[in-house]
Amino acid sequence: MFAIIETGGKQIIVKAGDTIFIEKIEGKEGDKVSFDKVLAINDKIGTPYLENAAVLAAIEKQGKAKKIVVYRHNAKSTHKRKLGHRQPYTRVKILEIKEAK
Repeated sequence: MFAIIETGGKQIIVKAGDTIFIEKIEGKEGDKVSFDKVLAINDKIGTPYLENAAVLAAIEKQGKAKKIVVYRHNAKSTHKRKLGHRQPYTRVKILEIKEAK
């Protein structure tokens, strides 16, 4: 059984037992979260979401991704700027997919 959920402005295909990386959500490691924005479960498709359907997950880790370096340079001048960015993420393990009856 698989489901398509929406979180952090992205749509993700998940199955029970999967570990996924999503945009940072509130909560501590070990907390359980429920994703209510379920777009589809197997062959059932919502308009746009399925009612009374949910995907249960547990937060495994709150962290930051690898640093990316952004270097800005203006031609014909001495202006240079070097920036770094680390995107925060949440790693969750999918526990159960609850289907609407």
